[in-house]
This record gives sequence, structure tokens and C-alpha cells, in this order.
Amino acid sequence: MIGILVMAVSFYVQWQLKRKFKKYSEIGLSNGMSGKEIAERMLHDNGIYDVRVLSVEGTLTDHYNPQDKTVNLSPDVYYGRSASAAAVSAHECGHAVQHATAYRWLTFRSQMVPFLTISSRYMQWVILGGIIMLESTPIPLAIGVALFALTTLFSFVTLPVEYDASNRALAWIKRNNIVTDQEYAMSADALNWAARTYLVAALGSLATLVYYASLLLGRRE
Repeated sequence: MIGILVMAVSFYVQWQLKRKFKKYSEIGLSNGMSGKEIAERMLHDNGIYDVRVLSVEGTLTDHYNPQDKTVNLSPDVYYGRSASAAAVSAHECGHAVQHATAYRWLTFRSQMVPFLTISSRYMQWVILGGIIMLESTPIPLAIGVALFALTTLFSFVTLPVEYDASNRALAWIKRNNIVTDQEYAMSADALNWAARTYLVAALGSLATLVYYASLLLGRRE
């Protein structure tokens, strides 16, 4: 029942996110700056000159890559001159600023990535095998639950990283008059819905973890 509720909420949040970004992308930014130009200005204002701003294919594929120090923006954001483009480009630059200032939650999340890369290859198979073998031995499922707990922890560590990047972005675009008051409200709304996708994902992961743990402990809901 909880799983169905989480899926329904996730679907709603994703739908709202796409709707908001589509709506705000159709409203031109008063200063006429593109997402690329906004990103480069925010980086330079923060003394960051070794990060490249690139265009990548797809929709809502925007991300910061700390490995090669690149802010990757989807075409709608890279070339866009709207409130949503301003919000997203500044948000991704917020991650670059976190990286440059050694923001502790981003550092912690980056340190977890190698372990998650390995565990994600085997986690579902270990859990499936553990459920099948549960009557004879709890060990495989216990290992699977431990691996899934790591994934859940990563989801929750991601929350302060994402919220902080949005806060940095909104503070910068307001302080530097990148947007008008109306455009700021739209930018904030877009980033809030984006952040909610991470929150729902974390809660969904926690709900799944509790379910697997209940199987391990013999307490079926």
C-alpha cells in the first residue's frame, strides 16, 4: 500500500515538474541572457574559471560532473532565455561552487559513489536470491538489505546537496539582479519542484528498505 502511494506521489511530482518547466520556459527572461551565459557568469563571480559549460542532449538531463569539472546543460537550458533556464543553469553551477568550496555533503556523497557503483550491480540479484532462500538462511537477504541501506543513505545525503545548490542559485540570481521579482518567483517554484523529486525518491527508497527489512525480520505487513 505504501509503495503504491509513493509511486502515485512520484508520478504527480514528475508531472508537475515537467509542467512547470514547460510553462516557465515559454516566458522570456527580461535581461535576454541564455542559460550558458548565466552559468558562465555565476562561475566567474565565484572565482571559478576551470569549469566548462557544455550542452548535452535530452530534456532535464542537466547535471554537474565533478570528475571533469563540467556543467552540462540540456539544449532548452543551454540556449534558453527563460526563468526556467536561469534557474537550472544557476542550480548546476551551485554544485560547481559546492565542489570548489569542498561542501561537506557533496564530498561525502562523492565518496559513496564507488561503493554504490559496485553494489548496484549485484544488489537486486542478492535481494531476489535472499528472498528465495529466506526459509533456509537469512544471510543473503541480510547482505541485500545492507546494500540497499547504502543506496537509501545516498538518497538522503543527496537532499542537502540539492537543496543547498538551489539556495545558492536563488541567492545569486537575486543578488545580481539576473531576474525580476516575478521571474525569481518562477525560478524558485521550478527548483522547489525539482527538489521534491529527490525527496520523493528518498522516501520511496526508505519505504522499500523497511519492506525488505520486515521480510528479513519475519514481520510481513
